[in-house]
Amino acid sequence: MEFKEAKNKFVQTWGALGSQWGINKTMAQIHAMLMISNEPVSMEDIMEELQISRGNASMNIRALMDWGIVYKEYKPGERREFFTAEKDLDELAVKISRERSKREIKPALKVLKEVSSIEVNNSSEEKHFVEQTSKLYDFVLKADNVLDKITEYKDNWLARLIVKIMKK
Repeated sequence: MEFKEAKNKFVQTWGALGSQWGINKTMAQIHAMLMISNEPVSMEDIMEELQISRGNASMNIRALMDWGIVYKEYKPGERREFFTAEKDLDELAVKISRERSKREIKPALKVLKEVSSIEVNNSSEEKHFVEQTSKLYDFVLKADNVLDKITEYKDNWLARLIVKIMKK
C-alpha cells in the first residue's frame, strides 16, 4: 500500500468511527487529517483533500476547536489560517472524555434525577419506576465520577497508574 492510499484509508476509517465518539464524519475526517499531518494544514488544503465546502470545513474546524483538540496556528508572512490537532494521545483521550461527559452524561444525569424524584402514590408501578431510575442515576453518577477522576490523571498519581495499567 502506498503512502497516499494508506493516508486516505486512515482518514476515511477515522471518519467512520467519528459517530461512535459523538461527532460527525466530516469532523472526524478533518481531525484525522490534522492529527497525522506533520505540519499545520490550511483550510484550503482541508477543503481540497476532503472535497468539502468552505462553510462545512469552517463549521467543523470550529467545533473541533471548541472540543479543545484542534488549534489555530499562524505562519509568519501567511494570510491564510492553519490548523493542527492535539498530538498527545493521552491528552486527546482526556479532552474527548470530558467533552462527551459534558454533552451526553451530564444531561442524562439531569433527566434521571428529575424522573426519579417524582412523587410516588401507592402504585407499585410508580414505586418500581422510581426505584429503578434512582438506581440508574446512582450508577451513571458513579461512572461519571470515575471518568472525572481518570481525566484528572495529570495531577493524580493513582489515576495515572490506572491509565498505565489499562494501556497494558
